[in-house]
Amino acid sequence: MHKLIILLTLTFSFFSCSVKEKPEFLKVENISILESNNKFITLAATAYFKNPNIVGGKLATDGISIFVNNLLMAQVASKEFKVPAKKKFSIPLEAQIPTQQILDKKNIGGLLNSLLNRKIKVQYKGVIKYKVLGFSDTYNIDKTEEVKLKL
Repeated sequence: MHKLIILLTLTFSFFSCSVKEKPEFLKVENISILESNNKFITLAATAYFKNPNIVGGKLATDGISIFVNNLLMAQVASKEFKVPAKKKFSIPLEAQIPTQQILDKKNIGGLLNSLLNRKIKVQYKGVIKYKVLGFSDTYNIDKTEEVKLKL
């Protein structure tokens, strides 16, 4: 009988937690150029979340596109991230863009303007997927920033 009461208490505690409440998406910030060389330009940003649940989960970022000066340049590709329970947390959103793709003829007008202004417009747009215990939800991401070029 004692084991049954403990089992029922644990089961009730587990199911009464707010598992169906997804972590709160706070913002995307810090869009920057991490590295640039003759082969690739590495862009990075940080997505911030707050998880009120006592249960973690996983976030997948494969649905995010990166636009430079309004032209699609890359997709964020990374592994799934573990969501910590009852914490604020952040995940990196990085992508490598081949330098040759930016220097393509169709991009040259925007590139010359960017070089003169020493800024490029970078947009992260897409979906981050959240999964936990058979429950899933999505976050729409659409963040644009002017990034200063270091020449």
